[in-house]
Amino acid sequence: MTLDEILEARRSVRGYASQPVKEEGIKAIFESARVAPSACNSQTWRFIAVTDRALIQKITQDGMLPVIRNAWIATAPLVIVGCAQLDILANRVGSLVTGIEYYQIDLGIAMEHMVLKATELGLGTCWIGWFNEKKIKEILEIPKTIKVLALLTVGYPKDTDVNLVKKRKPVEEIFYRDKWKGR
Repeated sequence: MTLDEILEARRSVRGYASQPVKEEGIKAIFESARVAPSACNSQTWRFIAVTDRALIQKITQDGMLPVIRNAWIATAPLVIVGCAQLDILANRVGSLVTGIEYYQIDLGIAMEHMVLKATELGLGTCWIGWFNEKKIKEILEIPKTIKVLALLTVGYPKDTDVNLVKKRKPVEEIFYRDKWKGR
């Protein structure tokens, strides 16, 4: 697949076949995150690959926030938990000087690398930001010094979920030249 084909093929998948993600696939996905850029090369991201069915079920039942429970998460054969190690000096200094939490940007870049690699491998993904961080940390025994920022479900899409295409705004509506709303 070309990069353009990968970008066009990527969709948020909310239903997965029971087929597990192969170990080589998990390693390739993690390698794609490892080579992602980060502020001052700080590499503050940390990831947990959850494949244990009981843990995924517990994340689904106890780790989601009320209102939107996202029961479909339990169908994913792999849940990647995206974390940031906050005690890295580059993170703290950058945040103090600019007010920008660079670890959030860095994790986003690394997560998108994983999403694109998974798409290339024929896997579907879905970012999840609606979760109870405290519960996720309890379930997965994550230390207090680590911040959980995102979950990523990964797996082979169910046939019924493959062709969901969302309409996108035209480039002219979202991209400006030289100045805000410049044409």
